[in-house]
Amino acid sequence: MQENSPKSGPSGQQIEGMFDSISKHYDLLNHLLSLGTDRRWRRRAVNLMGRHARPVTILDVATGTGDLAIEVLRLGPEKVTGIDLSSGMLEEGRRKIERLGYSSQIELLRGDATGTAFGEGSFDAVMSAFGVRNFEDTLKGLREMCRVMKPGGMVMILEFSRPSWFPFKQFYGFYFRRILPMIGRKVSGDPQAYTYLPESVMSFPDNEKFLELMSAAGFQAVCQKRLSGGIASIYTGFKGGTNVAQ
Repeated sequence: MQENSPKSGPSGQQIEGMFDSISKHYDLLNHLLSLGTDRRWRRRAVNLMGRHARPVTILDVATGTGDLAIEVLRLGPEKVTGIDLSSGMLEEGRRKIERLGYSSQIELLRGDATGTAFGEGSFDAVMSAFGVRNFEDTLKGLREMCRVMKPGGMVMILEFSRPSWFPFKQFYGFYFRRILPMIGRKVSGDPQAYTYLPESVMSFPDNEKFLELMSAAGFQAVCQKRLSGGIASIYTGFKGGTNVAQ
């Protein structure tokens, strides 16, 4: 029987155009709309990875402007490769990485998460922050992440999720559907992008459904750690083989 492979958003071409249009304001809006929480979430995600693995080579999928790639340098990898569909986001990321002096450690390339140009088993670890829900085909993207990882490698995915307890769930829904798009439109000038954000979060197969997709993609020992009352989650798993943390 053929497995269902859920689509998490618009086509890759639509995603590329949308993120190109907001690339110059992306970092500012991320920090503003999350009140700086996005930085703390990335730090916690990297800390969690560091407790299980010390990867030498890392692939950052849907890297955007490279914030997660920069954060993971604390683990001391030799090379971090980031891929993204949006040329605008990559340009912003390259400028930031050069300004910080990390150009020899981080390389940003244009690439599609659902079909990369990398060989099987190319990386010790694969990660992504706030990008998986934008995959045109979620399961296909996860399978590709598993394919390019070495046996025993670790995957770490930081993504928005939906809180379930009252009244936080109601406040979260109001903020995401009403306040966030209004601020995003005013700052970015793009009427679509920050309407798409809450829609993509609400339609994303989070929590247990996402863990099931990770297992279907080939990852083992999948696990979820909820952050900030369930607003975001860190999902982890491993590819079968000798654990790189050993």
